[in-house]
Amino acid sequence: MKNHYILLLFLLLAGVFLYIVWINPSLRANEIHVALDGDDVQDGSWKKPVRTLKQAATLAKPGTTVYIHAGVYTEPLVIKNSGTKAKPVVFRPYRNDEVILSGKKLKSQDGTTALVTIDGKAYVTIRGLIIEDIKTKRADETVIGIYLTGPSHNVTLEQNTVRRIETSSKDGNGHGIAVYGTEPMHDITLTKNRVEDCRLGSSESIVLNGDIQHFTVKENRVSRNDNIGIDLIGHEGVATSGTDYVRDGIVTGNIVHDISSYGNPAYGDAYAAGGIYVDGGKNIDIINNTVYRSDIGIEVTSEHRGKYAEQINVVGNTVYENYYTGIAIGGYDSKRGGTRQTVIQQNVLYRNDTKGEDGGQLLVQHYVETTRFEENTVTAGPSRIMIANYVSSGSTNQFARNVYEKESGKTSDWIWKEDTLSFTAFNKQVSDATSLYTDPLYVNAEDYDFRLKANSPVLKLRK
Repeated sequence: MKNHYILLLFLLLAGVFLYIVWINPSLRANEIHVALDGDDVQDGSWKKPVRTLKQAATLAKPGTTVYIHAGVYTEPLVIKNSGTKAKPVVFRPYRNDEVILSGKKLKSQDGTTALVTIDGKAYVTIRGLIIEDIKTKRADETVIGIYLTGPSHNVTLEQNTVRRIETSSKDGNGHGIAVYGTEPMHDITLTKNRVEDCRLGSSESIVLNGDIQHFTVKENRVSRNDNIGIDLIGHEGVATSGTDYVRDGIVTGNIVHDISSYGNPAYGDAYAAGGIYVDGGKNIDIINNTVYRSDIGIEVTSEHRGKYAEQINVVGNTVYENYYTGIAIGGYDSKRGGTRQTVIQQNVLYRNDTKGEDGGQLLVQHYVETTRFEENTVTAGPSRIMIANYVSSGSTNQFARNVYEKESGKTSDWIWKEDTLSFTAFNKQVSDATSLYTDPLYVNAEDYDFRLKANSPVLKLRK
């Protein structure tokens, strides 16, 4: 009986200890609190928060979580200190508070203006912030929601919303999230962020550019921006190293829609913005993304002559009702680079080319080599063009086991080396004896349910 009472007393004391240390936020270790009614002379505890993000960033050491309390903060957040693998530095809202970083009061000036900057830091997480309203009219000011640069590594950006980042200059640039590997950078994760309603000039919604190895861009939503949705870039001189290109990463589970350069002052009336764009990257998987109502669904090439996007796997994506084309490969003119060692497989390409641009569902352009287009399901849009190829360059490319949808009362065209061909003539040109022109038997394509019925010929081809 005595031992029983001792055990009960121990459990009671343990519960009290847990309450004091873990549940009572004012006594937790390794926390800094920021609040609009705080004061920077205080210690940053729950009861005595600091006032500014600057002070919190200065105090944040490895293992610190910075809790930002509700409100609109009109100062930039510049990360001062790295964490470690065991003790990362985390910036996040307190509990379920809505935390807004607003750029409305930032001074407009030439150079880079960002609301969050991480330069050469490691083991840092930015989570759950709303970052909004940086605007400029200056051609020489680049406005950015979140800016990651220098030799940073093991950085995670998750569950943030970036919106209304805007340049109105014809020669201006803006980014929602910009990751610039000016020096070797690795292990970068962008997950479950939203980037929306931005005016970007000649730049991109989400961009990884330069010397970046090992990255994940997962389950983000990018929408209603006037330039490229997700861009993975190389060979622009961002890094001075011989590996000035983004590589060895994955882009998966993202939803990208309403991305168009039409009306952007930098582009005029051109439908030029890719939903997802690999521009000179290498060894990248583009898997299970959805892209719709954008200029180009997915684009894989390099804009630099003699350079390539290579070893790119474009697999299992759903690409529908985009304005110019569904998937584009190869340089858009003979002065650009190209695409090689790329696999385009098991994608749904449905009724793209909606603006009469004659890009079809797959647009094959300059310098496409050793690329495979296989096991895709393809439905023509208003132009009735399935495959569009208006150039003679390219070699050792393969088409196999694709299903092109045959619709009652409608014909379709395959354009190859500028010749308009029938399904049979096209297959002869590309030495494809395995593809079909038939109904793929979607569950309900009109409602964008592209699952396949059990008796679909697509499934039979893939066995």
